[in-house]
Amino acid sequence: MKPTMRQSYEHVMAPGLTAASSRHLARYLIWGLTALVMAVAPLIFSSGFAITLLSQMGIMIIFALSYNMLLGQSGMLSFGHAVYSGMGAFIAVHVLNQVGAGALWFPVSLLPLVGGLGGAFFGILFGYVTTRKAGTTFAMITLGIGEMVFASSLMFPDFFGGEGGISTNRVVGNAVLGITYGPGRQVYYLIALWCLLSMVAMYAWTQTPLGRIANAVRDNAERAEFVGYNTQRVRYLVVILSAFFAGISGGLSVINFEIVSAENVGAVHSGSVLLATFIGGGGFFFGPVIGAVVFVLFAVALSSLTQAWLLYLGLFFVLMVMFVPGGVSSLLMKQVPLLARRKLGRMLPSYAVALGAGVVLLAALILTVELTYKLQIDSDNGTGMTLVGFAFDAASFRPWAVAVALWLAGALAWRAAVARVHQAWDAVQAEMAGGGV
Repeated sequence: MKPTMRQSYEHVMAPGLTAASSRHLARYLIWGLTALVMAVAPLIFSSGFAITLLSQMGIMIIFALSYNMLLGQSGMLSFGHAVYSGMGAFIAVHVLNQVGAGALWFPVSLLPLVGGLGGAFFGILFGYVTTRKAGTTFAMITLGIGEMVFASSLMFPDFFGGEGGISTNRVVGNAVLGITYGPGRQVYYLIALWCLLSMVAMYAWTQTPLGRIANAVRDNAERAEFVGYNTQRVRYLVVILSAFFAGISGGLSVINFEIVSAENVGAVHSGSVLLATFIGGGGFFFGPVIGAVVFVLFAVALSSLTQAWLLYLGLFFVLMVMFVPGGVSSLLMKQVPLLARRKLGRMLPSYAVALGAGVVLLAALILTVELTYKLQIDSDNGTGMTLVGFAFDAASFRPWAVAVALWLAGALAWRAAVARVHQAWDAVQAEMAGGGV
């Protein structure tokens, strides 16, 4: 008897190993590897700056994943998601100050839960209004609520602290097992623990009936209503859950930064999570994780190197939207079939050529931007500058000639590299379609 496709697949994998068990094994390996990376990262990157960078990545990962519950999972574009993380942070900072004053006992380790409950409360309050409509109307209502809350943060200084915000001290109470949350590494491990728990919880949610129904509402709300689901109620529940996890990120930011201000509920903060999610890609669960890491690298690491980091971030985002609308995760997932069929090695030389051409274009862009910035913005301090160890005069002819040469060489190399990648890709796809090994 001819074996079925499933039987053949199970035979190829391993004796006694079913498709379901292999998926579970892969899932456990991925989560185990994630936990391992979080545990050893501060041991490898042990400087104070690196610990701060890792902590902000952990907070941003939770924030971006909570936003993707709306955007990627449910199809709701929100322009005011910072309201939930920010309001959760304000409630958490007030609780922490009460703990510091001795008026309340509460462990600092559970403060993110307070932020989560605060975010969920405002999700219940605002979500009822925003989810009455869908699509563009929903997006505009969230924008209006975000601006309303931001304006309120300056109108009610007793709660929001005015323009200066509310500061706090995370080192309160008696130390437990020597943990005071004074050192940055202790704060990082707390953030990493909450980040891992939140990631697992949000992934588990995608496998629940509510998560599946949210996907149905995203794909075809009219059909979901036709089979008996209340789409407004589904959107409302998703907003509340998303606000809860956003509030957790706000509570963690209180512990990390020890200050909360109007910026936490502002449009810039909402825009940052939107950028991070789009960069990583909302079509896959791990997309916002990648986007959060990339965004923090831009906002923290790159901003410490150049004042033109916003320009680089904007250009990167525009290029992603134009040429890779599915985000970085979509590029990675396109390689999975090649890896499964052992064809990825055929593409690596072409990818390497494209990477080299991209590096040349990137060098041309950086040199041009930094030269322009020096002459237009920072010329009062002289025109001499240093870039990657090379010192030169920005007003002289030589650096501009180098920039032009890099642009020309990079453009020609990129054009040839793209053609080579397309040719190799088409050949591999034809082999795979024809059943070639």
